[in-house]
Amino acid sequence: MNNILVPLGTSPDAHQTLQYAVDFAADFGANIYIMDVFTVTSGTGSLGNVQEKVAESGRENVKGIVAKIDAKGLDIKIASYNGDIIDGLLEIKKELGIDLIILAPRSNDVNEANYLGNTSGRIIKQTNIPALIVPKETSYSPIKNILTAFKSGILKRSKILYPLVSIMKKHEANVNLLLVKTPSYSEEDLQINTALMDISKNLTITENATTYLGVLEHFRTKHPDLLCVFRRKRGFFKKLWEKSTVKKSEFFAPVPLLVLSVKKY
Repeated sequence: MNNILVPLGTSPDAHQTLQYAVDFAADFGANIYIMDVFTVTSGTGSLGNVQEKVAESGRENVKGIVAKIDAKGLDIKIASYNGDIIDGLLEIKKELGIDLIILAPRSNDVNEANYLGNTSGRIIKQTNIPALIVPKETSYSPIKNILTAFKSGILKRSKILYPLVSIMKKHEANVNLLLVKTPSYSEEDLQINTALMDISKNLTITENATTYLGVLEHFRTKHPDLLCVFRRKRGFFKKLWEKSTVKKSEFFAPVPLLVLSVKKY
């Protein structure tokens, strides 16, 4: 992984997510960018001057957050964008080539009942960039045990496993594959991609109403440091993708969650 992007919200705990991302980037020898998004419309005074003032204010705020962490000697860069955060992510991805987004489950949302807030939920839902969702107060540490859960073993491109494989190799982690047969499964779903099988020989097949229920059933026995799932139309978050916010009653991960997309990004 070469380039990691951290979208910082207004949460008072934003520095915790940034510290995790910096520690992660330092471990992988990656570049790290902080995304600062603001909105200045053309009807706001002298657009150029106002936009620069708002951008500068945002940069100062980011610098204040950076001052709270141990930068590990990294040159932390700020990527500012005027407009919607999703458009900004896609633009920055195109310009810089982002390999991974590291973010908090709720960057701005104050509703403790939610696992994913509106902003974080939109990022996961509306982009195909691999994302690592880091729970509040989580410190970076070696990842030794990974649970990869899915309801279909079909992967058209093995490249989507790159972030997972990178983490696995870096920490010499054990990967447990969990195939959850839901009521809507097909025989084709049981044909697991060879690239997926190559990273682990530990395969468990279970039957549950949903993939998430399968994860809950096996989470305690597997004791993962990282949970990995795939984002696809007919996959782990099939229903959750219909909205941006996700309640903890619908889904909750007490460990970092790596979300990989089967779509090209």
